[in-house]
Amino acid sequence: MQRYFVEPSAITDSRVSITGDDVKHIVRVMRMEAGEEVIVCDGLGHAYRVQLTDLGDTSVQGKIVEILTQSPESNVKITLAQGLPKGDKMELIVQKGTEVGINRFIPLDMARCVVQYDAKKEQKRRERWQKIAKEAAEQAHRNLIPSIGEPMSFKQLMSALDGFDLVVVPYEGEKARGLREVLAEHPDAKHIGVLIGPEGGIADSEIEMALAQGALPVTLGPRILRTETAGLVAATCIYYHYGELGG
Repeated sequence: MQRYFVEPSAITDSRVSITGDDVKHIVRVMRMEAGEEVIVCDGLGHAYRVQLTDLGDTSVQGKIVEILTQSPESNVKITLAQGLPKGDKMELIVQKGTEVGINRFIPLDMARCVVQYDAKKEQKRRERWQKIAKEAAEQAHRNLIPSIGEPMSFKQLMSALDGFDLVVVPYEGEKARGLREVLAEHPDAKHIGVLIGPEGGIADSEIEMALAQGALPVTLGPRILRTETAGLVAATCIYYHYGELGG
């Protein structure tokens, strides 16, 4: 069953109104007809089974048949703070990270970023990343669309670390303490931050600053992972540890 996200205001009483690009997908791509059913989410965690009633060129109307109570969302929330990578790597990170279950992405301007931060360009890129997150959330049958935060400097992120129960930094300089060990020490963590450096890695000064703010360096094993891989691996390991991947 296809899944679509709408604004909460598009759901009134027992009716749902779908607009925007999703109309084209329903009418022209999926070629749906009145009487067929879809799942509609309001982006706040609520999901509904909806029977389509009226399909037009600019909107699709439907009636709520059932309120879905089971949620695919994890009890553990992960924010991925990602050093801005080159090219379209961030698109892959957002897409696959959304499928895994990540709740929030923060693009980071770090010392070893090859990409030069440009506010105008980043706004457009951020809009594209948010669209990718929406499409990936629909494909993964999630009830929430991960948010793409405003790009931050490393210092700005450091001032916000107290909002997490735990912050881990996969770091090639850490050889002894693994992610599993750190997670075992924090069984009640509900909001975890994962900090990933860009292609050039995390600078020594950044590691020192992160440790001073309470972040914990961890190793993900003896192999060196690319920047677009490390965050996905860390998030997957975290969800598995807390039993969110069927383990």
